[in-house]
Amino acid sequence: MAAIPGSTVRCAMLSVEDALVRVLALITPLPPEAVALINAAGRVLAAEVIASRDQPPFAASAMDGYALDAAEARPGARFRVIGEAGAGHAFAGRLRPGEALRIFTGAPVPAGANRVVIQENVSRDGDTIVFDAPLDAGSNIRPIGSDFRAGARLRAPRRLSAADVALIAAMNVPVVQVFRRPVVAIIATGDELVMPGEPPGPDQIIASNSFALAAMARAEGAEVRMLPIARDTEASLQMVLRLAEGADLIVTIGGASVGDHDLVARAAESLGMERAFYKIAMRPGKPLMAGKLRGVPMLGLPGNPVSSIVCGYLFMLPALRALQGLPDVSPRYRRAILTNPLAANGPRAHYMRAVLQETDVLPNITAFERQDSALLSVLSDANALLFRPILDGPRATGDQVLFLQL
Repeated sequence: MAAIPGSTVRCAMLSVEDALVRVLALITPLPPEAVALINAAGRVLAAEVIASRDQPPFAASAMDGYALDAAEARPGARFRVIGEAGAGHAFAGRLRPGEALRIFTGAPVPAGANRVVIQENVSRDGDTIVFDAPLDAGSNIRPIGSDFRAGARLRAPRRLSAADVALIAAMNVPVVQVFRRPVVAIIATGDELVMPGEPPGPDQIIASNSFALAAMARAEGAEVRMLPIARDTEASLQMVLRLAEGADLIVTIGGASVGDHDLVARAAESLGMERAFYKIAMRPGKPLMAGKLRGVPMLGLPGNPVSSIVCGYLFMLPALRALQGLPDVSPRYRRAILTNPLAANGPRAHYMRAVLQETDVLPNITAFERQDSALLSVLSDANALLFRPILDGPRATGDQVLFLQL
């Protein structure tokens, strides 16, 4: 795992870097399964793919024109056209001196030809063509195996892109081995929550965090089970946690504050959870918990919306990548130029909502003035998290800073 810049400064709470190491230590990649190639895009390849044939499997024309012997192709030379070849329709004969074949892109080049002259460089009259111009650069022929040879390998693990799927199809492989999609059980907790569309009471709010985390998890390749809201009793929490049986990752939201309202940990521990850590030196997101419940990794995220979602980016998404067998799962930090001054940072790493603007060199980044962890509207306007290491000094306009892209 790549080190988080500035994480060498230690404090009483666990650092983000150490917390991520402990989260990933809870993870074992899921077993592979075979899927049809049509369903493989976005999945993580679990076993290398080996090409069963050369591509192209024959010398193929790269242009529409005429196949002939390059040694005869001089301005004014005349050739007799003896037939044609198109994609999927090869010419069975062999060219003799003074003969040419009308050929189209993708068609096999016939024996006796080593050059395709583009149609714009000849004049045709019936079955005769006259070569009008000097040879252009290149033969306009794609050699056999010029893309890949039989036995070529697409290495695993890798998340399969559309281009990867096309390559596998060209390798003539219809089924691939991919890691199973992780199933994530998401549990919002709190008497104050109601689902969107329900009429909230005078002291209630709408549950929103779970929808963001579900969207993030699906985008990372997971299947999501949105479980009922758990109320602030151990009995309710235990009941909903039991509904998470069969999930590969359990994510709870809220109920992780210190003291009498630290209900999630108590309920989970009563069901056998082994806690890996609690509380980390970051903001937003200090009250983060992780452990294993009946052998299943569990993340207890804070209840504040921005805290919950930022912790989702930093810990849930790497856990999902690791479950799918990917080796390099840590968030990727990049550099940008700061456009507004920032005061010194305190004893917790700060992930500030910010706006990133790309330039021809390093991008510019502007931190929002309002950083309250309850402000979803600011997070919606942000496209980056500006990273401030622990005890980072004041920053001036023009300084280079680190960020994570949202």
